[in-house]
Amino acid sequence: MRKVTVLAAGILLIAALVTGLVSGCDDQQTTGTSPTGTAPGNLAPPPNIPSAGGFSAAIIQATQAVKPAVVRITNQQQVSGQFNQPYTIPAGVGSGVIYDDQGHILTNNHVIEGAQSLLVTLPDGRSFSGKIIGGDSLSDIAVVQITGDNLPVASLGDSSKGQVGEWVVAIGNALALPGGPTVTAGVISALGRAVQEPATTPNQPGPYLFDVIQTDAPINPGNSGGPLVTLSGQVIGINTLVASSDTSGAVAQGIGFAISVNTAKSLADQIVATGHVVHPYMGITYAPLDPAVAAHLGLNITKGVLVSQVASGSPAAAAGLKPNDVITSANGTPLVSDSDLAGIINTLKPGDKVNLTVQRGGNQMNIQVILGTAPSTGG
Repeated sequence: MRKVTVLAAGILLIAALVTGLVSGCDDQQTTGTSPTGTAPGNLAPPPNIPSAGGFSAAIIQATQAVKPAVVRITNQQQVSGQFNQPYTIPAGVGSGVIYDDQGHILTNNHVIEGAQSLLVTLPDGRSFSGKIIGGDSLSDIAVVQITGDNLPVASLGDSSKGQVGEWVVAIGNALALPGGPTVTAGVISALGRAVQEPATTPNQPGPYLFDVIQTDAPINPGNSGGPLVTLSGQVIGINTLVASSDTSGAVAQGIGFAISVNTAKSLADQIVATGHVVHPYMGITYAPLDPAVAAHLGLNITKGVLVSQVASGSPAAAAGLKPNDVITSANGTPLVSDSDLAGIINTLKPGDKVNLTVQRGGNQMNIQVILGTAPSTGG
C-alpha cells in the first residue's frame, strides 16, 4: 500500500497555511423521483438535492453566514537588521474563524508557531492585535483571542453528522490574496481519517491527527486554520493538510484534510481553560515493522510496530520496554496500520493502563504501561 505525502499548509511566500471547510447540504429541494415517488427498478429514491439555482443559493448563504468571521492571521516575527537592530516582519499568513462572543479564534498551531506577535484582520477591514491563548503541536490546534465591538461569530456544527458526498465550502486566505478570503466548494470525500503531519523535529516522526475529514474542496497555502462549512452555514472542520503525492511520486489531486470541529472544539476548550492540552504519554519512538526488518531480527511476524527508542525515565522505560521490541497489539487490538498504536493511545488519558503484546526475539510477552502526561507541546 502506497503512503501519501501530506503537507501542512506550508510556507506561502511568508508562511502560508492551508484551510478547508466542509459544509453539509441540509436545506435541499426534492428532485429526480418518478411521479409516484418511487425510483425506477425498485431502488430507493435518491436523496433530495437542490436545483442548480438552489445549489448556488445554498453556497451563497453558507458563505454569507461564515465569511465575516473568517480572519486573516499574520504571524509576525523579529529579525535583526543593520547594526543588529531588531525589526518585525510578517513571517507567514494563515486563517482562523471566530467562534464565540469572547473573540476566541480557532486556528492551526502551525499558523501561530514562532510568532512574536499576531495581526488579525477581519473581512470588514478591521485589524486587531491577536493574543495567543495557547497552542498544541500534537493536535495542531491553537486558540487566539481579539477584543473588539460587534465581532462576527461563526456557528459551530456537529462534525459527527457529516456524510460522505455531502457538499461543503472552504473559506480562507488562499495565497494571501488581497481583498479578503477565498471561497471554494467540494464534497466530503471520507470521514474518520488518520493522517500524519510532516515532521518538524529532525529524526522524529510527525504527530498523527485523528477523526480527520477528507475533502476535495480546493485548499491552498494561506488557508490553514480556516473553517470547513456545511451548506447550512455551520463550521464542521478546520482545514490543516493537503496531500501532495504518494511515495512513487504520483501527484495527488483534490485531497485535503480538515480536523473535525468536534475534536477541535474539545481541544480549544482545554486551551481556553488551562492554556494547554493534556495528552497521554508512553515515551517510545517506533516505526511499522516490514518484512525486511522482521527477517533481519529473525522474527516470524510481519505486523506490528518496531520500537526504535525508549525515552529515559518514561512510562515505557518503567514498564520494561526496550529497543527492538515489536508491539503486535494494544489493549487486545492488533496493530496493522502505521497509526493504530497512536490511535489507541489517543483514546486514553494520563494514568490509564495500556496492555501490550510484545515480541522480543523469539519470545512473546505481555507488558502493561501506565501512561504519563506528555511534555508541553504549546505553540
